[in-house]
Amino acid sequence: MRAQSSATDGMGIAVSTQGSVRTAPAQHEGRHEDGAPGSRAANPQAAGNPHPRTQRRSGTLQAALGVTAFSLTFPATAWGLEGFGPWSLVAVRSGLAAVIAGGCLLALRVPVPGRRHWAGLAVVAAGVVLGFPMLTTLALQTSTTAHAAVVVGLLPLTTALLSALRTGARPSRVFWTAALAGAAAVIAFTVQQSGGALTSADAFLFGALLVCAAGYTEGGRLARVMPGWQVVGWALVLCLPLTLPGALVALSHEPVRLTAHSVAGLLWVAAGSQFLGLVVWYRGMASIGIPKASQLQLAQPLLTLVWSVLLLGEQLTPAAPLTAAAVLVCIALTQRARG
Repeated sequence: MRAQSSATDGMGIAVSTQGSVRTAPAQHEGRHEDGAPGSRAANPQAAGNPHPRTQRRSGTLQAALGVTAFSLTFPATAWGLEGFGPWSLVAVRSGLAAVIAGGCLLALRVPVPGRRHWAGLAVVAAGVVLGFPMLTTLALQTSTTAHAAVVVGLLPLTTALLSALRTGARPSRVFWTAALAGAAAVIAFTVQQSGGALTSADAFLFGALLVCAAGYTEGGRLARVMPGWQVVGWALVLCLPLTLPGALVALSHEPVRLTAHSVAGLLWVAAGSQFLGLVVWYRGMASIGIPKASQLQLAQPLLTLVWSVLLLGEQLTPAAPLTAAAVLVCIALTQRARG
């Protein structure tokens, strides 16, 4: 399954490769990840997927790059809220990301997905493009980035659970034990950072957790049959009839104060978090599987806190390195566990 997954996503922005993957024999599908399709298919030894470790490392690296991009989302959103209202920020970021994605799809003449894929794309759009940004932006009006990181700490476990239900995956006991331990460590750390108190933003955060996990699960499934960047692109374009009018309405009702921080935050959440980050994230999920990729997000809250110190001036407690060590151990165990 992994070989097929990486093949469908390996030459993500080469449209002709997508077609060649679909028509190629099964034994050739796994070898489009790192080289030209013609040269791989011509080599009978290469057609048998001789480098699974290389594919796993590539998928892990891409998923890790996605996590790094996502770890900047909350600080960038906090910057964006300095100059934009919450509804304006969400609508404009999604609209800008859709314009970028739509331009790439048009420039590369990517064919419209088949009808059978649109239901899954709608789930990705509702969860990742609209739901998560909207709910977390509303939460960050009254919550610190440290407290909001609770939702990110729970996201890997929730994604793995939904993935198991949706795709029939059955990770091992070691995987689940390490995942639960890592999630518990992250939750304990982030709750301690916020003083242990629940805020009115928690409903937004837990709602964001559920819709984003659903979007990740469905997006990872779709990334097995089409390049991951196209999954993201079509989901963004699908929301364009909502985000563009929404941006116009929100901007007319909410005050706008353009500053270097607000513009930088907006550009990052639009181009970095909502497009480029999702592109490498879905590619990574397609290569190494949804449950294992999701566990890399256990590091995301700690990365978010590091960015919060550097960009927002927040303070870290001595518990941070201890939690980081525990999380890294859990990530190592989940990556070694056999599903």
